[in-house]
Amino acid sequence: MSNILISGITGFVGSNLKKYLEGEYNVIGISRGSNSKEGILSYKELFDYDFSSIKAFVHLAGKAHDLKKVSNDQEYFKVNFELTKDIFDFFLESTCEVFIYMSSVKAVADEIEGELTEGYKSNPITAYGKSKLAAEEYILTKKIPDNKRVYILRPCMIHGPNNKGNLNLLYNFVSKGIPYPFGVYENKRSFLSVENLCSVIKELIEKPVESGIYNVADDVPLSTKELVKIIGDTINKKVKIWSMPKVIINLIAKIGDLLPLPINTERVQKLTENYVVSNEKIKQQIKKELPLSVKEGIKITIKSFNK
Repeated sequence: MSNILISGITGFVGSNLKKYLEGEYNVIGISRGSNSKEGILSYKELFDYDFSSIKAFVHLAGKAHDLKKVSNDQEYFKVNFELTKDIFDFFLESTCEVFIYMSSVKAVADEIEGELTEGYKSNPITAYGKSKLAAEEYILTKKIPDNKRVYILRPCMIHGPNNKGNLNLLYNFVSKGIPYPFGVYENKRSFLSVENLCSVIKELIEKPVESGIYNVADDVPLSTKELVKIIGDTINKKVKIWSMPKVIINLIAKIGDLLPLPINTERVQKLTENYVVSNEKIKQQIKKELPLSVKEGIKITIKSFNK
């Protein structure tokens, strides 16, 4: 049984990936809070670890986008760039065959026109996006030995059982019978089920796919109104959608920037923006359909909230 090393194993994606791979692989985790009894290494222990038995390294650890805006830029670059740089250098010197770096679509742009493909020009505006892009660019400057494969994955919004975020906010709207007030917006955005992401990672570990950058998203984008209706169908709750004037929405959002309201400017943007991500390149490479449709994945996530 091959060994797989996963950094950030205690996080949302890491814990799901561990469950997904266990049984076929021996999973070894890396985390700031190491626990040898659970097979979790600290980062200090990592650099003393014997890599001769490791088939693949999945680097998930990173500093996530801070919605409260209390983090400084240096924190993002220390974790997302410097740590990645050190780990990737260590990988290149080791006998490990596969390196998978979890970047983000935010390394490209916070707002896009049309559809995001791997050829879209990168111009991130946040420290989070810039730090992710810096790590990507460092990896791409290195010559990859013939016996190794390196993948940079750019997932869009990941969701799954018990994951908190905007889906949880929408669930609260619907479950409590609160009308969804943004019906005036016509948008499309891509989502990514954590099971689909885990499936892609497993395929990259096992298949001789060409090294490079790959977007990861579910097949079909959804409007937020479609999303609200799926939530209602999943929990058997009648959905109310209001088309509140945008000027009133913007006013309430600005108040929410100052007071602890469930709606603020950033959340309104997330719920109503267009952000469509193409997954054609990765699907052509792995030559396999994703296990879950976007609606199936959303329903699984919502059912976990409903429990």
